[in-house]
Amino acid sequence: MTTSSAPLSRRRSARLLDAVVVGGGMVGAAAALALGRAGLAVSLVEAREPRPWQPADEVDLRVVALAPSSARLLQELGVWEAIRDVRAQPYRHMRVWDAANGAELDFDAAHEGRQALGWIVENRLIQHCLWQALASAGVERYCPASVSRFDAADDHVHLALADGQTLDARVLVAADGAASPLRQQAGIATHGHAYGQRAVVAHVTTEKPHADTAWQRFLPGGPIALLPLADGRSSIVWTLPEAEAARVQALDDGAFADAVGVASDFRLGRITGTTPRASFPLKLQLATSYQSGRLVLTGDAAHVVHPLAGQGVNLGLRDVAELRDAMLAAHEAGRDVGNTATLRRYARRRHADATLDARGIDLLGHAFGVKAKPLAALRGLGVATIDASPLKQLLNTRAAG
Repeated sequence: MTTSSAPLSRRRSARLLDAVVVGGGMVGAAAALALGRAGLAVSLVEAREPRPWQPADEVDLRVVALAPSSARLLQELGVWEAIRDVRAQPYRHMRVWDAANGAELDFDAAHEGRQALGWIVENRLIQHCLWQALASAGVERYCPASVSRFDAADDHVHLALADGQTLDARVLVAADGAASPLRQQAGIATHGHAYGQRAVVAHVTTEKPHADTAWQRFLPGGPIALLPLADGRSSIVWTLPEAEAARVQALDDGAFADAVGVASDFRLGRITGTTPRASFPLKLQLATSYQSGRLVLTGDAAHVVHPLAGQGVNLGLRDVAELRDAMLAAHEAGRDVGNTATLRRYARRRHADATLDARGIDLLGHAFGVKAKPLAALRGLGVATIDASPLKQLLNTRAAG
């Protein structure tokens, strides 16, 4: 990144956008749509055109547990009904238990006065609905396209695309993933660690119905979650050490089904069918700052967390809501939407909030990974105490956003 305001002022195009969002995944598309719906001039740059989603398609292996805060944002953006009515599965209960001591947490939406604790939805369905809505919000799409470099001036950012086109904007929103070339160009460091684990994912058919319940069992090698799908199956997310994940992923269908049944304590009976499996590595990665000049980070560019609490995409969508509110307030007050105070406020709030969640998830994973029997017994006592105390409601409220 360079800073040279005089040359950039001469290079500024006739049209100065309020924002350019780079990255068209769920968070990036939501950011572009949110800012467009707020009346701002927005362009979205994405390297690959998303594959159209069709109701007849097999359920995508990558699913997300959408929190109520995320559903509210998607409703504000005008896409939630389309997602919910097509193939979104509410989960009204959540059962979490410890294999080492049997201690259990039971969350119930009715006790919270809500219809659902959240919804299990395919990543690709969410992205598809967001993309379909962009045009109606006046968002101009550059796809396939990529940013070769950007330069920052005092009053705007100049982007050079790989195909020779240029864009100028008051704010550059980096939603370009965990490796984020924009974050690297801006010189923003990250910290964290690899877990030495992979998440094995598949969809399984079970002997018993999922009962609108998200099931999660903590095992010594990592948790296994069975998440309810709209077609009656369950999506599994099984965290395993690297070598064990490779072994499990290579099992034939029958052996894999047996292994999942044992790991999940047969809570849903026998596993009677499975799709092919996939896996992905797990890590904790946090950006040291979410803002540099007129660039802000969102989603995985800002934070990557362990999937055990299902908060990854929800944290990204909370970034979107905070950024939209901050920029809209500046716009309505007649201020530059990319002024330092506005973007720093966004960065401070989201950095503090997301870091708290990420560290809490990391601590939870470490706590349930302790194998020593005395500590495991103490952990069981702690879980039982939480289940019977107001702290359980506080945890549920935090997860809901």
